[in-house]
Amino acid sequence: MMNFGQAIEALKNGKKVARVGWNGMFLYYVPVGAYAPYTEIAASLVNENGLVEYGAYIAMKTAQGNVVPWLASQTDMLAEDWMFAEEE
Repeated sequence: MMNFGQAIEALKNGKKVARVGWNGMFLYYVPVGAYAPYTEIAASLVNENGLVEYGAYIAMKTAQGNVVPWLASQTDMLAEDWMFAEEE
């Protein structure tokens, strides 16, 4: 088991992490990057290469199988039950 700080370090090192009981959900690190715009607003934000730049973030693979940006709760940050996620 890991604490939150150790889980963050594992994410930065390319590992998937989860909490006990997450049942297939896990977190992973998304590094800085850029994507092609999909909306008019995004099109107004493109760089010289026609892409929208974004900063690094933590993503979650949900129980429904999609991916969403993730924010830690205080409970998550204080938890000591972080672990490496099982390979799917």
